[in-house]
Amino acid sequence: MEKGLVVTQLDVEPGECIKVKGKIQSDAKGFAVNVGKDSNTLMLHFNPRFDCYGDVNTIVCNSKEDGVWGEEDRKADFPFQHGDKIEICIFFDETEATVKLPEAEFKFPNRLGMEKIEYLAVEGDFKVKAIKFS
Repeated sequence: MEKGLVVTQLDVEPGECIKVKGKIQSDAKGFAVNVGKDSNTLMLHFNPRFDCYGDVNTIVCNSKEDGVWGEEDRKADFPFQHGDKIEICIFFDETEATVKLPEAEFKFPNRLGMEKIEYLAVEGDFKVKAIKFS
């Protein structure tokens, strides 16, 4: 997936929200929002797939430790449409990360026990319009 926006040297603590606003491309195959320590150490890889890597209308969540992917968690609930303008809010605590959308919420375990988020990357068929930390 093509890299888009990358933000480093963050200091997002448990309970704080990373809001990403943007637009899903009209011909999107998929996109991903990654948060963690760096590109090799991710608390959460949130990857909605319209039609890529053999998945159709599936959300794949995963973690990555020292460059090695963990076990994928697939979600059948797929609240995305091509061309949608969306806002994603990601927050976490010591046990899990939560991705909150206006019409859905997804939870994924904080497998790495991460205590802060220092890295954010958005890649694929998604045009970022704004990012807010609160």
